[in-house]
Amino acid sequence: MVSFIEIESVSYRYEETNHDALSGVSLGIERGECVALLGPNGSGKTTLIKHLNGLLKPQTGRVAINGVSTRERTIAQLARTVGYVFQNPDHMIFADSVEEEVSFGPRNLGMAKDDIRRRVDEVLAFTALAPYRETHPMSLSGGEKQRLALAAIIVSNPEILILDEPTTGLDYKSVQSMVHLVTRLKNEGKTIILVTHDMSLVSRIATRAVVMLDGSVVADGTPLAIFSDKELVERAYLEQPPALALSALWGVAPSMTPESLARAFREGRR
Repeated sequence: MVSFIEIESVSYRYEETNHDALSGVSLGIERGECVALLGPNGSGKTTLIKHLNGLLKPQTGRVAINGVSTRERTIAQLARTVGYVFQNPDHMIFADSVEEEVSFGPRNLGMAKDDIRRRVDEVLAFTALAPYRETHPMSLSGGEKQRLALAAIIVSNPEILILDEPTTGLDYKSVQSMVHLVTRLKNEGKTIILVTHDMSLVSRIATRAVVMLDGSVVADGTPLAIFSDKELVERAYLEQPPALALSALWGVAPSMTPESLARAFREGRR
């Protein structure tokens, strides 16, 4: 069966290094999956995701989106299908108002004015940014900027969303807001790829976790299976979600979130 995203024996080496950033990576991702891409810095995660939106082309192997090789598409063409939200929203934001920032993508794609206005209104409401539509983006808080970066991508309705460290540097309230938004997008059927060191985010959102080390995939499974493998967690410099560590300490059913841990604790005391 052909996957929605196909990564087949992909290798890539940067000219300035003497080792492969990717070494024979093969991976299939189905439509509607929410996959967390995990591993320490330098493991190849960023290099891999840059192959999905055409920023990089495989030196060997093949990457295909919905059956079409990325070699046959320009970055602009791939942007209609693959939305990439950078770790630092300041690297994406350039307009003089929130509304202008969000409307740039649809205008660039040639969408009709009435459709742009409708779509921008929907996305500003979805991301709780409607009150800031005339605000200069640089005056927003960190969490608001991150939501704006997300809004500027989802306004064009890509099928695939790549989120690079979407909660880094955010306070608790902003993290919860981002979790809520990404969960809604997942429930709408978007294919989501999370690159993150935030294990609590993985435990709440991801349905699958892929672990990379030294340019290769070393594990692929459910988040519970991945984080229950103590040897893998140590080798890949991961950190168990707090709920999972506590469930082992308390001797209750393995739990990935505080909510599931509370249920397991109540049931264990009956």
